[in-house]
Amino acid sequence: MSTIEKAMAQLQGKQDPEKDKSSSPEESQNTTSVPDGEENLNQENASESVAQAKTSTGGATESPHGTSEDVITAPTRPAPSDSDTTAASAPAAKETSNKQTSEQHQSNSAIEERAQSAPSDTADDNNSGSQYVEIDLHYLESRGYVHKQSSNKVIKEQFRAIKRKLLNNAFGALSKTLHHPNLIIVSSCNPHEGKTFSSINLALNMALEQDKTVLLVDSDVVRPSVARELGVKPEVGLTDYLSGKIKDVSEIIFSTNIDNFKFIPAGKPHDLSTELLASEKMNRLTNELATRYSDRVVIFDAPPLLGVNETHVMANLVGQAVVVVEEEKTKLADVEKAVSQLDENLAIGFLLNKSKRAWQDYYGYNYYAES
Repeated sequence: MSTIEKAMAQLQGKQDPEKDKSSSPEESQNTTSVPDGEENLNQENASESVAQAKTSTGGATESPHGTSEDVITAPTRPAPSDSDTTAASAPAAKETSNKQTSEQHQSNSAIEERAQSAPSDTADDNNSGSQYVEIDLHYLESRGYVHKQSSNKVIKEQFRAIKRKLLNNAFGALSKTLHHPNLIIVSSCNPHEGKTFSSINLALNMALEQDKTVLLVDSDVVRPSVARELGVKPEVGLTDYLSGKIKDVSEIIFSTNIDNFKFIPAGKPHDLSTELLASEKMNRLTNELATRYSDRVVIFDAPPLLGVNETHVMANLVGQAVVVVEEEKTKLADVEKAVSQLDENLAIGFLLNKSKRAWQDYYGYNYYAES
């Protein structure tokens, strides 16, 4: 039995992946694993599920930090938080002296400038063309996503454990052995296994860090869903930049009302959408995103690994990969095939999703179905 088979057997809660593949998984607690890359690939965890490591072509399933017993589950829907509003008061209506009139004019001008300017963090303070969208936090939480005011502690803690390992890879000792360790691709073997839900929640959870900024890129240009899940409708995105319709990358980076969180939408449909992902311009873009800001993490919500060759090309541009595996659905053969096509120097980990063996009261990722 290969290392991946053993890992998947643990993921699926089975003793042997070749025996009775249709049977129910044994009672055991889920684990969620992400790449870390410091322990031997062949070391097995006797009691937990999949772990991860810096992997060879066969895929990594061992974690240098041990396995996490966090279970990815859908959040509850508590009352949403109030959105922040700002108000600017006009200067006094009557001023008699020329000096006072001048001061009033300057004050009004300053108010107008503030009203027209979009909030942005210091990471992109030199991007005068950056865009801005307001994300409805009520809607965000109703879809199961975490944010600073989110009341669902379960899912927030689960993704906090996952992000910590990814951040250790990106900025810890292992980062020196990885190419662009702060670039992370999130994918799955097949559609509808939870990659977009996982990538958004990872990005939002990382945005809670005090000293990090996060850029989420929707690179699933054929079937984009990040903007829809965030409840926004941007007019431009990645394909517009890669195709040359937009010259400055700052015009496709959208600031938001969520601190430290920005995103790049997929953009308009294009006849050569998937080919654009494998272009030299995409290569230059990833290099710029990786090196421009030392405190930034970039997460790519990528197309599925099977059936889209450009995803493997994209994976070679990043330092880490998270493969989302759906319990009782993702086939072991698909995982083996997908991982075997990834670069052997990539830090790879698996994230078990849609588990029904634990936290059953919170289970409910039904909106992964195609809409």
